[in-house]
Amino acid sequence: MGRKFFVGGNWKCNGTVEQVESIVNTLNAGQIASTDVVEVVVSPPYVFLPTVKGKLRPEIQVAAQNCWVKKGGAFTGEVSAEMLVNLGVPWVILGHSERRSLMGESSEFVGEKVAYALAQGLKVIACVGETLEQREAGSTMAVVAEQTKAIADKIKDWTNVVVAYEPVWAIGTGKVATPAQAQEVHANLRDWLKTNVSPEVAESTRIIYGGSVTGASCKELAGQPDVDGFLVGGASLKVNREHKQSRVFIIIMPYLPAPI
Repeated sequence: MGRKFFVGGNWKCNGTVEQVESIVNTLNAGQIASTDVVEVVVSPPYVFLPTVKGKLRPEIQVAAQNCWVKKGGAFTGEVSAEMLVNLGVPWVILGHSERRSLMGESSEFVGEKVAYALAQGLKVIACVGETLEQREAGSTMAVVAEQTKAIADKIKDWTNVVVAYEPVWAIGTGKVATPAQAQEVHANLRDWLKTNVSPEVAESTRIIYGGSVTGASCKELAGQPDVDGFLVGGASLKVNREHKQSRVFIIIMPYLPAPI
């Protein structure tokens, strides 16, 4: 069997109770491809996780946007993996570039967080990606490999890991990696996994793309052999009023690999 397509919506630090309920209602009313073909996950802020999980249709899963690196305790403001498991939250996003740049999370720290979350039973969307300066310096793959190695050094089982390649220069900027650029990094990353982890992990691990994905860009991106889905930010909050569906799913669903 091929790798199941993955569509994630990262709501980041946005929303009110009313807005979140409106988005959930929209998602519940929308048409989504079979779960045999696509895995759909949305990631609301912590405070809305119980509401979203409780009201959202079962075909769509939820993810937290982050979690702490160890068991709970005297860590004011943090949320532990154990708490997420207790809430029945199956997924967590770790290593997002905004956490790395704004919160100073190192690759080693992200690797530790991924390992701990997996050990507690969570599935992980692990983010990697380079800045514009790093791309222009020709060090994209060196950066992505270093970030991935920090994870590989800490874990043995990749079954519950999805790798999200998110070039920092394309997040929220309107700039999108061309299909060729995305495919090149995804293919190189898969080769890195084959050489440094195992051929089996390289073949089975989903590598998804994130960074200003739009209706204009997703068709060709989804057609690349090593692009296994998308992690979408701002577009996942927008609703197509005509079709009354979340724009991110209207954008992506028509372009999923056949059959749908």
